[in-house]
Amino acid sequence: MRRRAFMSALGGAAAATLIRPRATRAQTSKRPTVGMLSVAIPATTRSNRNAFLEGMRELGRTEGIDYSFVERYGDGFLERLPALADELVHLNPDVIVAQTSSAAQAAAHATTTIPIVVAVMADRLGLIGSDARPTGNVTGTLVNLEGLGGKQLQIAVDAMSGAKKVGLLFNAANPGIAFQRTEFEAAAAALSIDLVIADVRSPDDLDAAFRSLVAERVSIVMVCQDSTLFSQRSRILALASAARLPVMAAQQEFAEAGALVTYGINIHENYRRAATYVDKILKGAKPSDLPVELPTKMEMYINLKAAKALGLSVPGTLLTQADKVIE
Repeated sequence: MRRRAFMSALGGAAAATLIRPRATRAQTSKRPTVGMLSVAIPATTRSNRNAFLEGMRELGRTEGIDYSFVERYGDGFLERLPALADELVHLNPDVIVAQTSSAAQAAAHATTTIPIVVAVMADRLGLIGSDARPTGNVTGTLVNLEGLGGKQLQIAVDAMSGAKKVGLLFNAANPGIAFQRTEFEAAAAALSIDLVIADVRSPDDLDAAFRSLVAERVSIVMVCQDSTLFSQRSRILALASAARLPVMAAQQEFAEAGALVTYGINIHENYRRAATYVDKILKGAKPSDLPVELPTKMEMYINLKAAKALGLSVPGTLLTQADKVIE
């Protein structure tokens, strides 16, 4: 009896020994989950999403093989972000990529423990504490440099050979870009430019905004850097075309879609940098270990096809500054 009991115990111990390594292997091989939260329409931000996924592949991580990727989009409506953030946090991802400051704010309200990487951080919104050593669960890459608004306004004026009245399409519902309004107003005052601001709070306000800009007889329409307006760029450009108004924006996608000129950072590089942050977090780093980064390169795109359609002649001094001319 004792021998049989001993052998049974030994067999049970051996079985347990055999089972444990399998359980350990299953546990260590668990595929991490990366979440992405955006206010944009999926189709309009595909190139940014793809830049992030490309950055992950360059680091040896392939979607669906090395990590799971879950996404939530607000379709251009900021008010949808809190519910989407809660939904994403409920899935318990290992890290969340917030495409913008407003998305990061919604995610940070939903969780204080899951790391959040902001790909395009226009405003810190009190989420960071210290750029050198973030104090919460948020870090990422900035999209704005001091003086950028003034430079963009100067380019818009130069493109129109000394325009004195400039329109600004501004998303007043986005707290993450409130500083842009202040910068543009200060730059307009310094340049003696009459800045006409058309506020929008959702895509539904665009028609009325353009009617007001046309009524004010502005020479060119500037589009503030905002995810909702970025997602509506085709509609914005269609309204501008119907009104015979040239458009100046920050993102190159506007120029590629028909804007006269764009000047800003290369957003795709921000998304590739976001992949670097995510990779380090998946390896064990904390947001506090990862300083906030500044953009390093500015780019100007000029669309001569758009100029021709409007009967405009872009000054040669501006063309020589362009990184890309679309003909």
